[in-house]
Amino acid sequence: MTPATLHGDEPASAWVRRWSHLAPAGGSVLDVACGRGRHTRWFHSLGHRVTALDRSAEAIAAIGLPAERFQTVLADIEGGPWPLDGRQFDAVVVTNYLWRPLLPTLLASLAPGGVLIYETFAAGNETVGKPSRPDFLLQPGELLQLCQSLRTVAYEDGFETALAGTTARFVQRIAAVRELPAALPAQHRLA
Repeated sequence: MTPATLHGDEPASAWVRRWSHLAPAGGSVLDVACGRGRHTRWFHSLGHRVTALDRSAEAIAAIGLPAERFQTVLADIEGGPWPLDGRQFDAVVVTNYLWRPLLPTLLASLAPGGVLIYETFAAGNETVGKPSRPDFLLQPGELLQLCQSLRTVAYEDGFETALAGTTARFVQRIAAVRELPAALPAQHRLA
């Protein structure tokens, strides 16, 4: 694989781009399992303060953003303690990654008024490629169940045919907001 084709060098996910407007302007964003930082770069370009979290020093080094509004955290979040204990973010972004023991921590890391933007592989993907292990595939409705304490703004669960530069896959996606108590309902604009 050449550096130009490594995971994280491709453009930000269409799902993440579509729902990134739900993150409060200039707010803090946590990019979990960020890889080479495609979503870190996206949110940074929108003026957010971004924390990029990954276990690969090489991947984090490839992000190459100036230190202003940008922090990196090198940690093995599957084999070690959560490195951001007590911190909350205005947006938590996760794509192509699933570690179920971490899911409650991700929700706890979401600040009031913040948005969870999550997109990863779902059951059925084992019929078309990798990942194929059940540990790495969301079950039907699993993200909806996880986010039942949040306001779901958008949700998809299904099969995505191959487009230019992608492969066919089963995917589950959610954009969900931890709403602030308010007298009037919040207006979460549908992109």
